[in-house]
Amino acid sequence: MKTTQPRKQRKRLYQAPAHIRYKHFSALLSPSLKTSHNIGSLPVRSGDTVRIMRGDRKGLEGKVTRVDRKNYRIFVEGVTREKVDGTTTFVPIHPSKVMITSLNLDDKWRRESLKAGAAVTEAEKPEEKPVEEEKKPEEPQKQRKKRKTRKTVAKKTEKVEVEKAEESESG
Repeated sequence: MKTTQPRKQRKRLYQAPAHIRYKHFSALLSPSLKTSHNIGSLPVRSGDTVRIMRGDRKGLEGKVTRVDRKNYRIFVEGVTREKVDGTTTFVPIHPSKVMITSLNLDDKWRRESLKAGAAVTEAEKPEEKPVEEEKKPEEPQKQRKKRKTRKTVAKKTEKVEVEKAEESESG
């Protein structure tokens, strides 16, 4: 965020357009998915299988049936509540409180973005260099010129003035 004021952060969250709201739906990937795709988190989509990591239903796992972008909530299969009249409803869960255990890769764009992300992270990894190459003699650093401050300039002018005064007295 560019601002530290809570009221502005809340305002931006509540008034965010759909393409920014999508990014707010990011959830952690399971360790196995992290290593296979080289990505730490992805936005949750319907069809993904998630494990709930926080709250009363911690540890439950199920498929995401619906994503509510307006209220920033997801609905997981099997996570229901019984109402007073006897009907069951899904319990809304915030996407940051879940971990994605398996991805829905039906979407071509999502598959391509995962492949692109994996390729980028592999390219960024530094290659291991042999120990001999690392031990290069250091080049002597260039001496930086010392900047003249106002004090040093003032001292020099005083010296020049004193010398001129001495010369005029002696001469």
